[in-house]
Amino acid sequence: MIAKTFKIYGKVQNVGFRFYTKKTAEKYHIKGFVKNQADGSVYVEAEGGKLNMLAFEAWCKKGPDWARVKEFKSFDKNLSNFTAFSVR
Repeated sequence: MIAKTFKIYGKVQNVGFRFYTKKTAEKYHIKGFVKNQADGSVYVEAEGGKLNMLAFEAWCKKGPDWARVKEFKSFDKNLSNFTAFSVR
């Protein structure tokens, strides 16, 4: 298991980004959460197996069709042992 945080900038709010992030996380068995930030970005904390995390991260770099990701930052983090993936 690995854990990451993502900060995603661009046209990422009001485009279904959190909804589709949750669906994609569940598809790849990723646990954690996604939430909008006051600065217009989206913040994700995610935990999962290495290959699933790579696929999930690749999706987050693009987002749903209506999103326009301009900047993507990824950081390693300590495990929090999430039990599900939620929208906050």
